[in-house]
Amino acid sequence: MHMTDQKNPTSPENETKEAPSVAVEGDTSTSEKKHDMKGAETDSNLDRKPRGPRASGGRDRKRARRGGRNDERARSEFDQKIISLRRVSRVVAGGRRFSFSAAVVAGDRKGRVGVGVGKGIDTALAMDKAFRDAKKNMVRITTTESKSIPHDVDSKYSASVIALRPSPARGIVAGSSVRTVLEMAGITDVIAKINSRSKNKINNARATVDALKSLRG
Repeated sequence: MHMTDQKNPTSPENETKEAPSVAVEGDTSTSEKKHDMKGAETDSNLDRKPRGPRASGGRDRKRARRGGRNDERARSEFDQKIISLRRVSRVVAGGRRFSFSAAVVAGDRKGRVGVGVGKGIDTALAMDKAFRDAKKNMVRITTTESKSIPHDVDSKYSASVIALRPSPARGIVAGSSVRTVLEMAGITDVIAKINSRSKNKINNARATVDALKSLRG
């Protein structure tokens, strides 16, 4: 009886119990193979050469071009100053549409000055348009060796009336947008007077430019 109860070590039951250990070993080897394949794919991706604009440096050239444009704007020979910046609206079918209006005085402080006006959906666009308009309307001023004006001059633009008088060794005696125009033109030793009730800065600036333009050496 005791002999019949003993189990044969080579019986199928023992083989089935040992089978899971064999399967685990097979899974480990399979994962190692997958890991080796992934490593090979990674190495092949590293060995590949870049294609398209990256290989030829196209992106770097685009950045260089953009930087060049910004450098040109930064190196502009003209200075600018805002004399008016306001929000305006226009009535349309669906309501009101808002935009911005800017007036800029630009000059090189060496005898050239201009006034420009621009509109845009934001302040930066309006200022850029006004600056380009000021450069388009740039005029050259006749000055003396001491950066003053050679004689008295009066001018009228719309409702603004401006009078300019040379005044040696006194500097610029003026206010509002008239002073801004004189500073951008590089003129000193001048007395300016607004002989009207107009408070419009744009009209006063344009009247000043007209007065400077009418100077004769």
